[in-house]
Amino acid sequence: MSDVAMPRLSDSMEEGTILKWLKSDGDEVSKGEELVEIETDKANMTYEADEAGTLEIVAQEGDTLPVGETICKLGEGGGGSSDDDEEDEEATEADEEEEAEDQGDDGAADEAADDEDEGEEDDEEEAEDEDSGDEPEEEAPSEEEEAPAEDEGERVKASPIARRIAEEKGVDLSTIEGSGPGGRIVKADLEDKQEEPEAPKKQRSADQGRGEIEEVELSRLQRTVARRMAESKATAPDFVMTLEVDMDEAVNLRQQLKAVAGDGVGGGGVPSFNDFVIKASALALKDFPRANGAYRDGQFELYSRVNVGVAVAGQDALVVPTVFDADKKSLGQIAEEARRVAERVREGKITPPELSAGTFTISNLGMYGIKRFVAVLNPPQAAILAVGELTPTPVVRDGEFAIRTVMELTLTCDHRILYGAEAAEFLGRIREYLQQPLRLVL
Repeated sequence: MSDVAMPRLSDSMEEGTILKWLKSDGDEVSKGEELVEIETDKANMTYEADEAGTLEIVAQEGDTLPVGETICKLGEGGGGSSDDDEEDEEATEADEEEEAEDQGDDGAADEAADDEDEGEEDDEEEAEDEDSGDEPEEEAPSEEEEAPAEDEGERVKASPIARRIAEEKGVDLSTIEGSGPGGRIVKADLEDKQEEPEAPKKQRSADQGRGEIEEVELSRLQRTVARRMAESKATAPDFVMTLEVDMDEAVNLRQQLKAVAGDGVGGGGVPSFNDFVIKASALALKDFPRANGAYRDGQFELYSRVNVGVAVAGQDALVVPTVFDADKKSLGQIAEEARRVAERVREGKITPPELSAGTFTISNLGMYGIKRFVAVLNPPQAAILAVGELTPTPVVRDGEFAIRTVMELTLTCDHRILYGAEAAEFLGRIREYLQQPLRLVL
C-alpha cells in the first residue's frame, strides 16, 4: 500500500484543503480516475489517482494539510492484518453495513492461532468456530450478543471506520445511536454527528446595538488574495497615473466586426473592448520590456513571453486567469480564450496552470459603470492596468466641441522597476494602439 501525498498544484501552494472525496473509503480506484477535490491557494481543482488500488482515506473533508503530507493510501486490498482499522478500511461503505454478519472472516485463522483477545469485534460465525475455550471469560461475543454496556472494558458496537472517525473528531461513541445491524454504529452515523456542531455561526451579540455577528471563515483562495494584497501594499512602492483614450475608432471597428460576424453569432465571437485592451497592452509590453517584468530579490526579471492576466470576479474572490502569448494571438483568438477562462472561473473549474505565469494584469470594472479606479499591484508584476467604462464625453477637436466615446486607463506601477517617464510612455503606447485599432488586427 502506497501513500498519496497532498500534491503541489501551483508554484505558490504550501497547503491544501480537502473539499470532497469523489470516491468512498474502500473503493477500487483506476489510474487516472478522479479521486478528490482540493482547494489550493489559486483555485479548486480535481486530483486524479496516479495509480490503481483500493482507497484508504486518511484526511477527511475539510482537513487542511501541508504539501507532502499523506491524504490517502492506495493498495491492493485484502490485507490479512488482524487490526480492525486495516481490515475495515479496505471495505466499501456497502460492506460496512454488512459487517455484523461477515466481518473478521479473513483474519479469523490468525486470531485463533494467536489465542488471545485483542478486543476486536468478531462476527457470529467466528465466535461459533472458535472452539479452543482457553479463556472463555475474555472471548469476544458475537455482534448480536454484544450488550450495550458490561464493565469498564466493554466496547460499544461500532465499525472500525466509525471508531477512527470518532477518535479523530473527539466524539464519544456511547452517545451515538447506531443505525447498523443490531444497533451497530457505522460511518454514516458519525457523519451525521459531525454536521451538528457546525450549525450556528452567529455566536455572540455585538455591543452598541450592532446586532448579531456572523463569523465567516475565509476560503483558502480568499486568504491567499488577502495575504498577497497586503504584501503588495506593504512592500511595493507604487505610483499611479491616468489618461483618457478616444475609443470612437475602436467602437466603429467593433461594429464592423459584428456586422461581418452576423446576427447568428450572438456577439459571442466578436471581440469585446476588453479584448482590444488585452491586445493593445500585449503589443505595448513588447515595446517596453521592463513593464513586462518584475522586481525580485534586488534584481529585475524580464520575461520573454507576454502573458496577460485578466481579473475575473469568481466565487467570493478575485481570480486572475492568464491569456498566454497575447502578443502573438489574433484579436479573435484572444476573445475566445478570454471568454473561455472567465467562464471556467465562474464555474469554479479553473485550474492552477491557467492561473500561472502571468507577466501583466488587466482589471476592468467598466461594465459596472466605474469610470476610474486604482488597482492593487499583483506581485511580483511590475504593473497593473485598471480599465473604466466607455463614456460619451464632450471634447474639443480642432477648436470645436464634439461628443466622443472616452475610456480612462489607470496604471499602477512598482517604482522599483518602472520609473515615471517610462511608465508614461508605456501607457501612452497602449492608447496609440487603441486609438488606431486596425493595428490590433494586422
